[in-house]
Amino acid sequence: MHDTILVIGANGQIGTELVAELRTIYGDNKVIACDIRRPDYDTRNAGPFEFVNVLDKDNLKDICQKYKPTMIYLLAAILSATGEQNPKLAWDLNMNGLLNVLDFAIEFNVRKVYWPSSIAVFGPNSPKDHTSQYCVMDPNTVYGISKLAGERWCEYYFRKHGLDVRSLRYPGLISWKAAPGGGTTDYAVHIFHDALKKSSYSSFLSADTRLPMMYMDDAIRGTIELMEAPADRLTIRSSYNFSGMDFTPEELAAEIRVHIPSFTLGYVANDPRQAIADSWPRSIDDSYARNDWNWATRFDMSRTTEEMLKHLRK
Repeated sequence: MHDTILVIGANGQIGTELVAELRTIYGDNKVIACDIRRPDYDTRNAGPFEFVNVLDKDNLKDICQKYKPTMIYLLAAILSATGEQNPKLAWDLNMNGLLNVLDFAIEFNVRKVYWPSSIAVFGPNSPKDHTSQYCVMDPNTVYGISKLAGERWCEYYFRKHGLDVRSLRYPGLISWKAAPGGGTTDYAVHIFHDALKKSSYSSFLSADTRLPMMYMDDAIRGTIELMEAPADRLTIRSSYNFSGMDFTPEELAAEIRVHIPSFTLGYVANDPRQAIADSWPRSIDDSYARNDWNWATRFDMSRTTEEMLKHLRK
């Protein structure tokens, strides 16, 4: 089957790398990068690009009519820390953007839809360690609330309309290609830039804040593996727990010192992102993903550190 794929939110941290990988698999002209902002030179010249605002239904409908996509990846979102500064806008974009895409997916007979969730769906009363697929979920950020509601909508559209929607609860994502987008786990990207620039970093999260993380190569591979998995293998239609590694700022700093012995780590007190991080899991149990579609991580903390420093040095 010849797939035509829309990637909405193509300029973000995930979208930048996902578009490149999908174009490698499906061909440059089969993957239409869509975003509200103009893309960088590489994305713009590697294949089709369209300006798309997920809240503008007419615009979205025009794009669906023009390309008749068989798959849509909806990545446009306002993330955790940024969302707290403008909660109503975050809710509007994260929620109504999803509903618009789900509705057009039905109208235009889209075969599969991908929508990312997040560990932000968990909250203060969720278990902190090896957090299971099914547990108490009481998110206390607008980002987490919108992601939890979005999961319910995804499952609802699957049950009610037979729409093949698939989703992963991403941990913090570490990437050297595109800047992070205003999330609580962003320190794990910024720390590498500062380590190379000035051999020091001031973390906005405390020394012992353990969070689930993943190297972007694993995240992109896992996303595509999930989308290529046979539908009858999938038992989760809300969003899969998805895990790579977990560490604290202090542990990551120690790993960086293996490569940059002079590196020092300081801390900024009273950052609002600390409270968000404290409400999230320290580690994730992703056994459903491992059982259903053979998910397996490839990058641990030391390999991630090596890759980040190698590529950023270039």
